[in-house]
Amino acid sequence: MMTVDYPLLARQLAALLDTRDWLTNSAQTAAFLMQEIPELNWAGFYLQREPETLCLGPFQGKPACHPIPFSKGVCGAAARTRTTQRIDDVHAVADHIACDAASRAELVVPILVADRLWGVLDLDSPRGGRFSAADQAGIESLVAVFVAHTDLAPAWAHRQE
Repeated sequence: MMTVDYPLLARQLAALLDTRDWLTNSAQTAAFLMQEIPELNWAGFYLQREPETLCLGPFQGKPACHPIPFSKGVCGAAARTRTTQRIDDVHAVADHIACDAASRAELVVPILVADRLWGVLDLDSPRGGRFSAADQAGIESLVAVFVAHTDLAPAWAHRQE
């Protein structure tokens, strides 16, 4: 397996995020991760724009599931527990939401703003066991870069009535 230089990626992502706009930065981050992290088939954001529900945000990959209730799947578990979910075999998760049948492993990092859930970063891989503890720490560090460089007003504040 290829080793990923997460400190280098953190510096590159920080340079890439040259605006404070959440929409631009989340789109750029998803594209950057899809390009730079090997063996991904989906990278993107789900935002909490409604109570107990994740809504699809900027992503790279095949069309995705929407909406995702907090009560279902790996993304829902990350949102519900506010903890990173690292799953070696998504098919072993009873309530896994299969958006792409090719996905085998998943890493989901919650994004908190002022102690409220803004959304989650979701990464999928077609290779089982793709994400190591080092990958989890590295991706969490990249999420921290995204948060530090982005004005993350609560996503629910942007909802159109």
